[in-house]
Amino acid sequence: MKNCTLCGKEFDENAARSLYAEAGEWLAGEVWRDAGELCQICLENRARLVMMYHHEYNS
Repeated sequence: MKNCTLCGKEFDENAARSLYAEAGEWLAGEVWRDAGELCQICLENRARLVMMYHHEYNS
């Protein structure tokens, strides 16, 4: 178990992920360089926000 660096909640890094969480994990690795440090909820929220506001990643 790890603690999320954004919200501080404990999470299982090996738990199944939603499609939004997978997109968030890609962003975490390629853009923000914090892969493996965020819980599924924060990954999902990051992916949704990027989809809405950072159109350069929506290709």
